[in-house]
Amino acid sequence: MNLRQFLMMSAVAVPMMMSAAEPANGGCCGNYTACENQQKCHKTRHGINRENLDPSVNLKDDFYGYACGGWMKNNPITDEYARYGMFDLLRENARTQLNELIVNLKENPDAKVKGTNAQKVSDIYEMGMDSVRLNKEGAAPLKPFIAKAQSATKKNLAEILAWEHAGIGASLFSTGVGADVNDANMNIMHIGETGLGLGDRDYYLEDTEENRKFLEAYTKYIKEVCALAGLSKKDADRIAKNVLKLEKGIAEHKMTREMRRNPKLRNNVMTIDELCAKYPNIDWKTYFTALEIPVPEKVNVGSTGYLEYLNSLIPTLSEQEIRDYLTFEVIAESTQVLSDDFVNADFEMFSKTLSGKKEQEPRWKRAMAIPNSMFGEAIGQLYVEKYFPEESKQAMKTLVENLRVALGQHIDNLTWMSDETKAKAHEKLANFKVKIGYPDKWKDYSGITIDPSKSYMENCYEASKWYKHDNYKKVGTPVDKEEWLMTPQTVNAYYMPTTNEICFPAAILQAPYFDPTADDAMNYGAIGVVIGHEMTHGFDDSGRQYNKDGNLQDWWTPEDAEKFTKLADGLVEQFNEVEVLPGVHANGRFTLGENIADQGGLRVALTAYLNSLNGSEGEVIDGLTPLQRFYLAYGNLWATNIRDEEIARLTKADSHSLGRNRVNVSLRNIAPFFEAFGIQEGDAMFRPEEERIVIW
Repeated sequence: MNLRQFLMMSAVAVPMMMSAAEPANGGCCGNYTACENQQKCHKTRHGINRENLDPSVNLKDDFYGYACGGWMKNNPITDEYARYGMFDLLRENARTQLNELIVNLKENPDAKVKGTNAQKVSDIYEMGMDSVRLNKEGAAPLKPFIAKAQSATKKNLAEILAWEHAGIGASLFSTGVGADVNDANMNIMHIGETGLGLGDRDYYLEDTEENRKFLEAYTKYIKEVCALAGLSKKDADRIAKNVLKLEKGIAEHKMTREMRRNPKLRNNVMTIDELCAKYPNIDWKTYFTALEIPVPEKVNVGSTGYLEYLNSLIPTLSEQEIRDYLTFEVIAESTQVLSDDFVNADFEMFSKTLSGKKEQEPRWKRAMAIPNSMFGEAIGQLYVEKYFPEESKQAMKTLVENLRVALGQHIDNLTWMSDETKAKAHEKLANFKVKIGYPDKWKDYSGITIDPSKSYMENCYEASKWYKHDNYKKVGTPVDKEEWLMTPQTVNAYYMPTTNEICFPAAILQAPYFDPTADDAMNYGAIGVVIGHEMTHGFDDSGRQYNKDGNLQDWWTPEDAEKFTKLADGLVEQFNEVEVLPGVHANGRFTLGENIADQGGLRVALTAYLNSLNGSEGEVIDGLTPLQRFYLAYGNLWATNIRDEEIARLTKADSHSLGRNRVNVSLRNIAPFFEAFGIQEGDAMFRPEEERIVIW
């Protein structure tokens, strides 16, 4: 974890901490859990909130507009956001509760005891809030790091890169330890590409008026933060020129976003001697030794083409170019933990120019993000104790198993898949590891010291260094399959192919995703679809390439793989057709995995819900049938107001489709949806049967 990532992690998936509402009538949570008074309880659980709907929109032409329009009108986007949707509403509620937890820690006696989690969380939060001290220190905390970067020579480059990679950033290339996809039980060192200042390679390669504007703003940003760091105008101008030249070359040789989704392209295991022979212009053995780990016997190169380019590039770089690049990397990675002028420059470039935000987040939100990332599981433990009832975990376990049964039924009913491949798919499904709520063992943060006598930046750097070493030391060891990749307070979920696991943190088990006071149709349309979505990731275009044990292994017959690819290509074209902005189309190939998972989640969750009815038709609530409530609950999850700048950015950077497309495009393939709302030929939401794509 790098310095900037402490903030970015929380910004991407900030937790929602709401106490679970008590179900009506003494504990009924729907017919997926036990209830002594099930029939009476069922009749009291609420249906769709009609304030979220927009009856002025014809749902047969724009189901998203109908299902979400009321919410969108009632929750306009404010200057602080590039987008504001249901996730953001949950995030804001979460931030309030999270902030209360953190602020209240200073009243805890443990906060006065050096070395306790309470002391660490409380102190790092207070340091982030201390604008007077931060502004007084200015760039001073950065000076030793700049001096180190400027000491780089071709002779000591490996050591300098190791220093920078072990806590600051990922200049020139990146390294990290994770599962070996050829033996998913063991960890291996992975060598990957570096990132780019503007994020996506297309900003550097596509000659458009918009990209020229972004590059001009980025050039200004580089010069500005270099000046804030105390460098002369001459030095800042030269650094900007060298950084842009280097980053453009890197952009030209990085994998495309579509290539990165192919795990076979990223699987290139070689011995350390082979690595040194193929890419000799980096002193790999010195690099790994400088990371303070044993030189690994083998590594995986995630992008051989990029590393070939890097190997040829390094001899052509002057020492001044290397120093300039590393100097800027150190500055850029540190802006969020320095004085306000650095933070404001960062906001102007990345939040305002790239995303369209108009106003900086208040300080408490930014300060809170640091401990939430740095001590995520320590705060998560507090969250679970206060906000996550055991009943929710038990209900979720039952829901997951219901969805597992339903997905098995879908596999059995596939007309395009052979029995041989179906048997393997069932093996993988049965082998899913399920994580719900929180880890059984909490992370130990005793190795991180927070010392208020040191600068905010230095404390964050030391914590970042601890995280990197905690990762690096795992090289060559067995994979810890009990480790969580998200904190309990994260509103999100994930599927991990190398461990074949699905994970649902505690914070996503709340309204509107999981609402014990709502009827079953709504819960299956919300959290049920989320469960089905994550399960389907095990069988999307990328996940399907891993077997039941998490190894990258082809378990499909060639004929079945060909049929899957043909169906997937059809789904790609459906999303490619959508114009998200004038002249800008959705990227169906980049978003394919998420689109397959959305459709699979919708179909499987509906089957699970229908199974739960045991043959009954279900109840009409407020004039809406169960299927209508199911699809409206799903649609409302993606209610979002979003700026055009953010639409453009996300279309380049996000493997998820925009909310509108996750609803309207996905649903147009699902026959029960048409039946639920009487959608027929001639309606914009209708898609002829022969054009529908059904994969899972």
